[in-house]
Amino acid sequence: MKKLSQTVVSAIIVGGLLAGCSSQGNSGSESSSSSSSVPKQTDAAVKKEEKVKLTFWRNSGNDTENAAYDKLVASFMQKYPNISVEMTPIPYSDYDTKLRVSIASGSPPDIMALDAPTVGSYANAGALKPLTAYFKADGNMDDVPKSTLATYTYQNEIYMAPLTESSIAMFYNKKLFQAKGIPLPSKNPDEPWTWDQVLDAAKKVNDPAKGIFGIDPAQGFGNAGATAYFKYPIIWQLGGEIMSPDGKTSKGYLDSPQTKKAVQFFSDLYNKDKVSSLEYPPDPFPNGKLAITIDGSWSLANLKDKFPNFKLGEDYDIAPLPKGTTQAVANGSWALGISGKSKHPDEAWKFINWVTGEEGQKTYAGMTKDIPSRYSSAKAFPELNEYPKNIFVIQNQKYGRPRPITPIFPQMSDAVNKMFEDVTIGKRNIDASIAEAVTTIDKAYADVLAQQKK
Repeated sequence: MKKLSQTVVSAIIVGGLLAGCSSQGNSGSESSSSSSSVPKQTDAAVKKEEKVKLTFWRNSGNDTENAAYDKLVASFMQKYPNISVEMTPIPYSDYDTKLRVSIASGSPPDIMALDAPTVGSYANAGALKPLTAYFKADGNMDDVPKSTLATYTYQNEIYMAPLTESSIAMFYNKKLFQAKGIPLPSKNPDEPWTWDQVLDAAKKVNDPAKGIFGIDPAQGFGNAGATAYFKYPIIWQLGGEIMSPDGKTSKGYLDSPQTKKAVQFFSDLYNKDKVSSLEYPPDPFPNGKLAITIDGSWSLANLKDKFPNFKLGEDYDIAPLPKGTTQAVANGSWALGISGKSKHPDEAWKFINWVTGEEGQKTYAGMTKDIPSRYSSAKAFPELNEYPKNIFVIQNQKYGRPRPITPIFPQMSDAVNKMFEDVTIGKRNIDASIAEAVTTIDKAYADVLAQQKK
């Protein structure tokens, strides 16, 4: 599940990051003043100056992703011969730790790749330079969905430039549906089933005696960041929220009646309706043991490669993510930002704008088959405008929502996942579980404030 690793939240230790960046300022107020630094150099001026060396760190990907970055770096240096980019791919498992240490020691790279949920941590610590003025100058902001830009915005400043997107949708076993006479869902991204319709279908197909289950609603209860990514939309779809818009508290949001309804609905799938299981056999969906699964755009290639006899259109199909009172899907993936300590922010922006601009995204996505974050880049690929990939693209563009933008995202994500586990697996009282999650999240934010004052 290649793209899932790109959406799993990084384990940022907020206190250590803040301590290492205290000289940068600890709030968006100081960052706002720095955002007035707009690019002043023309291309001609850059070419006449002495050569500038930029350092660029990113998490290393597969061979195709690495080749795409190599091509973009080479083409940029050909365009701007006086700007060299030293790119350092770092294994995913080591990336956050090494980046955090470099920031704390005062020697971060000029340019860094970050997963969307970590932006609040780095921005709050002063480790990133605001990009709002750069975007307004020549970043073609209108080409990026507002909800996508919001994912990389902290305290009214944009801090990252998005490169790709990933999304999730409803995968269903077509033959199991047809055998039970269930009408097939619409393939129109604007016409999702309601969760009530999904539950009704899951009940009809569910047959535990034969080892067949109705639905896996959120990829189980594994890694908190990964599985919480699947659970946030259920809360939003049923009218609930997770945190306040400023990312400071969960009180009044996670404990709202709408959120409680969403958590109860999720738990009921396992405990009341019994259409979901805590344990599934290996690969239950392609092996015909799971009628419905909520899965990601990255799984299309995985199913095609590993299960060639389980064919899209014959054995399974894809429908938009279900809705409650509204449609919603979590957005955000890996993006590029500039260090708050970079001595060459203008040149760094040139590189970032080269990579994440329309042509850069077309180059990258053309090789990796990822979903570009820009409207224009996505339109350039016929397969992204046709079923089934258009479902993922349009969902993100029209119904995408940022996960909570907060400096305590890892703690929040863990607390939310634990809340779902306690209610669903532990069958704990829902009010008590949610109250504990709110307390945990709000204490984590209070700890950040206390650290900032030291």
